[in-house]
Amino acid sequence: MEKDKVDICAVCAWRATCQKKFSISGKDIRCPDFVRDLTLKTEEEEEEEKEERKESG
Repeated sequence: MEKDKVDICAVCAWRATCQKKFSISGKDIRCPDFVRDLTLKTEEEEEEEKEERKESG
């Protein structure tokens, strides 16, 4: 089963220039301009990177 995707301002690529982040309220944020910031790694990516380091080092 796939983990729930978190769509919140903290992981949005536009968070630095967003004019909507304080006008959207509620637990489930469904911003029409939301784009995940690809520079932020997911937990799975971090675990894979740790495993690769162990294998190579």
